[in-house]
Amino acid sequence: MDDLTYTLRQLCQRNRDGSHATQADRQRGLTLVARQLREAGFRQMRAPSLKGKHVEALVARWQAEGLSAGTLKNRLAHLRWWAEKIGKPGIIPSDNTQLGIPERRYVTNENKARELGDALDKVNDPYVRMSLALQAVFGLRREEAIKFQPRYADRGDHIALKGSWTKGGRERTVLITTPEQRAVLDQAHQLTGAGSLIPAHKTFIQQRHTYDGQCKAAGLSHMHGLRHRYAQARYEVLTGWKAPAAGGPTRQALTSTMRIQDQTARQTISRELGHERPAIAAVYLGR
Repeated sequence: MDDLTYTLRQLCQRNRDGSHATQADRQRGLTLVARQLREAGFRQMRAPSLKGKHVEALVARWQAEGLSAGTLKNRLAHLRWWAEKIGKPGIIPSDNTQLGIPERRYVTNENKARELGDALDKVNDPYVRMSLALQAVFGLRREEAIKFQPRYADRGDHIALKGSWTKGGRERTVLITTPEQRAVLDQAHQLTGAGSLIPAHKTFIQQRHTYDGQCKAAGLSHMHGLRHRYAQARYEVLTGWKAPAAGGPTRQALTSTMRIQDQTARQTISRELGHERPAIAAVYLGR
């Protein structure tokens, strides 16, 4: 292992920001960066050696490879994290367009919502089945639904999610507003007792592999779409009409009063999904 890869791994181990999935993704991304810098002729580097010329070389390679704007932004997020941890945040422009990277296109009004339907009956593992049910009724991410601890989360009229379960380590709450949500929570209590939806004899990674394998065997894919379905159902409850992605009116067709309702609903849903920017709700709801 070369010095750069080794010192970047040490940097990751000393700074465990975010969820386990975020940390693993960051370490994989920085290992790739170390290899690509070595291939570009930058040898004898260590983590504190990062300079603007290294960033420029990497971005030029990635653009030549034709990577999408989304992939470029994710890789730059890893570089910014690296630069921040070594005290050099200023070597990477805060505006990606200064590096020639276009704005990411999030919103297409394509409906990506998914429902479980009868496929849930084909999932044999009771813990995976319960995680999927929680994703469907609360709009949870996969990791949140796997790490879910009913006894901690259930606060009567809402659920509370620990930062160690969530993306970016941000704690949040989601209201319990339907009998279906309460019924799923009660089932989760019965299954886990004082534990989580990770069986006692497994690690999170092992249960995530089980989750992925069970979903594949049951013909379930793109389960992030359960969050889309949750968001669209919440939008319809909060506004009284369907979201644009679900066939409802676009923003241009709304009256001024309806636009206020639309904006308020989007802010609420964005918080419930765990996003800092309300604009991200458009990914789930359309415009």
